[in-house]
Amino acid sequence: MQRRVLVTGASRGLGRAIALELAHAGFALTLNYKQNEGAAQALADEIRGAGGTAEVLGFDVSARATHALLTQDVEQRGAFWGVVLNAGITADAPLAGMKDEQWDSVLRTNLDGFFNVLAPLVLPMTRLRDGGRIVTLGSITGRAGNRGQTNYAAAKAGLVGATRSLALELAKRAITVNCVAPGFIATDMLAGLATEKLAGSIPLGRLGRPEEVAALVGFLFSERAGYITGQVLGIDGGL
Repeated sequence: MQRRVLVTGASRGLGRAIALELAHAGFALTLNYKQNEGAAQALADEIRGAGGTAEVLGFDVSARATHALLTQDVEQRGAFWGVVLNAGITADAPLAGMKDEQWDSVLRTNLDGFFNVLAPLVLPMTRLRDGGRIVTLGSITGRAGNRGQTNYAAAKAGLVGATRSLALELAKRAITVNCVAPGFIATDMLAGLATEKLAGSIPLGRLGRPEEVAALVGFLFSERAGYITGQVLGIDGGL
């Protein structure tokens, strides 16, 4: 049987690139989306058209109801062997002018999503007795901070602590848990920003490509990465 892998926020950007990478590696993909079902279905069709296996599953990672939905999915289709926690949002503002909803929405999606998605999936993963892989998507902001992003930085820094703690809990089951921390990647999350100026601040002199982040995630899902766990791997052009 193919190993099942859930990718959250898979309808676009990094999530889409990661899903394609893992499908190419032979995993059976479950593509999560929050709103853009059409894009998720199109990606599933693309994967199936290339000979892969994919289905879509709509839910909001920030909602506690996700727990029951994923429990039901596992009961019907079997446990996930791997999970990529990619779904995330930004709502930037200086802290003095930040609204409650800006803080709450970013923390709920980027940090609470870790609990909402993984809490119902971890025990079924251990029962597979087949190891497993969990990769969270952090950010250079969670390590270095950034003006106007105290909410985002707090969430991503918390994600690092959660990732490392879960890695310790699951190590005896040969389930690895790592965090990939991208810098500036050419996705629509950078829309409206002066990308040329950003590129000039990066030692390698350019933005990263989604496919480069996806390749790193793909490596962490491979057998060759079985001895890597509890790590934060930066992919930021030297920032």
